[in-house]
Amino acid sequence: MSTSSVTPSYPAPAAGLPPVSVLMYHQVGRFPKRPEAHRASYCDVGRFAAQMALLKWGGYHVLSLEQLHRGLFGGAGLPPRSVVLTFDDGYENFREFAWPVLRRHGFPAAVFLVTRHIGGGSDWVLPATRSAPLMDAAAVRELDAQGVTFGSHTLSHPRLAQLDAPAMRREIFDSKAALEDMLGHAVPDFCYPYGNYDARARDLVAEAGYRTGLTCIRGAANTASNAFELPRKAISWGDNVLGYAWKLHMKHERKDRKGTAGAQGYA
Repeated sequence: MSTSSVTPSYPAPAAGLPPVSVLMYHQVGRFPKRPEAHRASYCDVGRFAAQMALLKWGGYHVLSLEQLHRGLFGGAGLPPRSVVLTFDDGYENFREFAWPVLRRHGFPAAVFLVTRHIGGGSDWVLPATRSAPLMDAAAVRELDAQGVTFGSHTLSHPRLAQLDAPAMRREIFDSKAALEDMLGHAVPDFCYPYGNYDARARDLVAEAGYRTGLTCIRGAANTASNAFELPRKAISWGDNVLGYAWKLHMKHERKDRKGTAGAQGYA
């Protein structure tokens, strides 16, 4: 008897809500010079502090991923000027520079960890001179106790769409298990490395028990097809306060790139 596969169906976000911006950062700190490439991987701490001050001064509602999910997919609704702050890779400079600013304002944040590299460096970044230290397990546990939300960024930071099914499953499932063992509680959020994923990866993220999957597709989170393909807005090296405000208020339209879903080049 023949069988046919059935594509899973996921709830779409609620209609009629105000746009919500999920912002994507990587490194926050002091850097000796303007980066020649991958400028969305760097944010000077002075500009970061000014951006957070704008959110506070402008009356923005900085939400956790849990609040975002409840608002978009759970019927709780969203206030106007909603923002979510996310940080990829788990760099040590998040602990040193970004978190003190966030704590001062009382803002929640989500950090996505590459579990096999915790306490090491971002060795997937080329050239090797661009590798930077990542938080170790003790720092992650300390910040977890202080209220930082930690999520999975896979085991080794691969381009998921390029993997075979067993390897993809290990990256998505085993990273969740490792983080939950380290933290002692559920880890419900996932972020696709490089924003690279396909339908197989999306479905495995859902099967693993995550509640969200974050992409590098540009646009407001409201433009997501479902909770496992949430767009974000990359904050880049050159974004001053005016550019930052423009991204918050104007860049809501979904901007998919051609080729594999979400196949963007952010580290």
